[in-house]
Amino acid sequence: MAVTPTVAKGAPGIPARWTSSAKSGVGTALSARSPLWFTTSHGILNEIYYPRLDSACTRDLGLIVTGPDGYFSEEKRDAAHAVEPFEDGVPGYRLTNTASDGAYKIEKRLVTDSKRPVLLQETSFTAIKGQAADYRVYALLAPHLVNAGMGNTAWIAEHKGERLLFATGRGVSLALASSLPWGACSAGYVGFSDGWRQLHDSCALDPSCHTAEDGNVALTGEIGFSAGKTVALLALGFGASPEEAADLALASLKQGFEPAAKTYVDNWRTFQARLEKLDRRAASGLNTYRASTAVLATHLSVARPGAAVASLSIPWGFNKGDDDLGGYHLVWPRDLVETAGGFLAAGDGRQALQILAYLRSIQQPDGHWPQNVWSDGTAYWPGIQMDECAFPLLLADALRRAGHLPKSKLADFLAMIENAAAYVVRNGPVTGEDRWEEDAGYSPFTLAVEIAGLLAAADMLDACGKNEPANYLRETADCWNDQIERWTFVTGTEAGAKAGVEGYYVRIAPPDDGGAASPKDGFVPIKNRPPADTDEPAEAIISPDALALVRFGLRAADDPRILNTVKAIDAELRCDLPQGPLWYRYTGDGYGEHEDGSPFDGTGQGRPWPLLAGERAHYELAAGRKDKAAQLLETFERSAGVGGLLPEQVWDRPDMPDRELWLGKPSGSAMPLVWAHAEHIKLLRSLRDGAVFDLPPQGVERYIKGKTVSPLRTWRFNNKIRAIPAGKLLRVELSAPGVVHWSSDKWLTVQDSRTVENAFGIHLVDLPVNRLQPGTTIVFTFFWPEAMRWENVDFTVAIDQPNGQ
Repeated sequence: MAVTPTVAKGAPGIPARWTSSAKSGVGTALSARSPLWFTTSHGILNEIYYPRLDSACTRDLGLIVTGPDGYFSEEKRDAAHAVEPFEDGVPGYRLTNTASDGAYKIEKRLVTDSKRPVLLQETSFTAIKGQAADYRVYALLAPHLVNAGMGNTAWIAEHKGERLLFATGRGVSLALASSLPWGACSAGYVGFSDGWRQLHDSCALDPSCHTAEDGNVALTGEIGFSAGKTVALLALGFGASPEEAADLALASLKQGFEPAAKTYVDNWRTFQARLEKLDRRAASGLNTYRASTAVLATHLSVARPGAAVASLSIPWGFNKGDDDLGGYHLVWPRDLVETAGGFLAAGDGRQALQILAYLRSIQQPDGHWPQNVWSDGTAYWPGIQMDECAFPLLLADALRRAGHLPKSKLADFLAMIENAAAYVVRNGPVTGEDRWEEDAGYSPFTLAVEIAGLLAAADMLDACGKNEPANYLRETADCWNDQIERWTFVTGTEAGAKAGVEGYYVRIAPPDDGGAASPKDGFVPIKNRPPADTDEPAEAIISPDALALVRFGLRAADDPRILNTVKAIDAELRCDLPQGPLWYRYTGDGYGEHEDGSPFDGTGQGRPWPLLAGERAHYELAAGRKDKAAQLLETFERSAGVGGLLPEQVWDRPDMPDRELWLGKPSGSAMPLVWAHAEHIKLLRSLRDGAVFDLPPQGVERYIKGKTVSPLRTWRFNNKIRAIPAGKLLRVELSAPGVVHWSSDKWLTVQDSRTVENAFGIHLVDLPVNRLQPGTTIVFTFFWPEAMRWENVDFTVAIDQPNGQ
């Protein structure tokens, strides 16, 4: 009897959700003709990205097996999973899923077609119990086109004589074809009439469900396995129209798996062959170095060379819907520079230079970089993080020192360098947000990047004959470097007593407040905590971020203040796990699962970050303890998940199998974290070289060896200092021409000092107060000649004892 196709029931379906972030593999064809990226976990395909790597277009594609007596098995939930790459550093995958009840085995091979945006999955089904004819195998596809699980339309139709499964949404379409003709098929609404529910409830698909419009939809098709045909090739094509997607899928199907796999493998072999030989074999047999280099390359854009996203995963995705845009699918300038550093450490200076060119293209007119951007360069979150504004300067200088940016090429980046340096000197040292996207203030990490970045920019300006601006950058760097301890080092605290140390560097000190004697006396809001549990004293919050002072060359690894801080970090933040010690981001961190293992939902509890073991290993290497650094490398690598992918965080509590949380194993946060893989590559390079690979030399020469001390302190409207040590000049910096009207004897005598504009658009004047005695107070105001008006507010700066910072 003929069945009239109807629209499935249950529109629009249950609210859409993404899937697990615990990826076991990520891959792409390294081909401009194939703008397609895929991820795997739990033995199946997860998000597939097209036409940009920030546009997820599927939730997952897995198989369901039915059999006699109502048998129902879903491979992602009801099977044991094994994954292995085709070969070292080639992210094509063999997935083997063996049913937990021993009924069947499914084997897959996955690649993308280098000639077109098509994902190819070769699938074989083997019955372990009974005969193959006892079972039916169905493909279940959840379209989430262009980052949206809602608003999709799915249907079954013929195209050029072939039956295909289609979906469309937000201007993108997909088509799923099979080398073995589809049997029964359906298109339904998730949670009501989708194929999973139909098969679960009745072991059959409803043949009338051929269309599901404008909702959270799913496509299901029976793969035509038979006694003589146990291997099927699925081709999932993407295009601007259903017809284009179908044509591409059928073309790949006709070509077959082997030719596509050969080109795919050849592309990756070519990429891997030009890299440094830092290969390292883990106990599992995985080449961890090649796994990391493949992760870095897989996260690169095709349309915008040099762009790379932070992770092809959605942290706690199973708990997130369409309103959770952006996040790890964005380009973060900090992560991007770290990624470039990974490429540089691996010997791929060309790719690192391409990243610098991309950074140049997304720099804002005022010289800063956005907190994050879509891969096409469109800014997303509005925050400004000063380390992200300085990091590109360090990358440019690293490329220059490595010979990839000779003077002739450096000139092409000069405007970027000058604008970035100008932004940093005008707006630092306080950052609007620290590197964890959270708090404003004086961060040791951000300060280290800013100061090292200014010194790097100065060297590059010198190389281009711009000596006067270069000298100003060094003067500013020196001035800020002198005050790091005044801003961020505390003594006599409860945490210090507990750790048995006199003092330590805090995670961040809030911006200067007129009511506080020092930023360190203020309070820091702890993000991701319940409203009643946020503000904490700055002195109570410890973080491994302070190790950046060593990593970027501003303080010696054996500086007593650093040594004490390391003790405080270990007392407060070290977590001993089966693989070795890892560290938390900072005291009271709320970014992670709740205590009961439920997913982060805006609040939670921070978990240990493997990345921080890499940073600690670099500190140990800087301190001359190569053996400790090597041990931490082992810990770092043993924190990886299936397939060698490094997670953002690992679980630090007893096992919770029902939540897929195991002690020392990846939590539900991002995986892979590209930044962690870049750090892994840099650590391998650093250990081989016997020195920290990305340590900028300028600070070491200037502050650790040269003991340079600044002769001045700077006052600005965005950094109104209240005191300076005796013997220092007072530099006043303004954003417009001004006359400083000042006195050192309570207005009995007055001096007027006119500002001069420098190369960075800063109007400055040095007040000769270096001979004034401690206890003196300088009082001043401003006359603005362009507006012909007075400021009408008096400002004061006290002269302290000369050893005051």
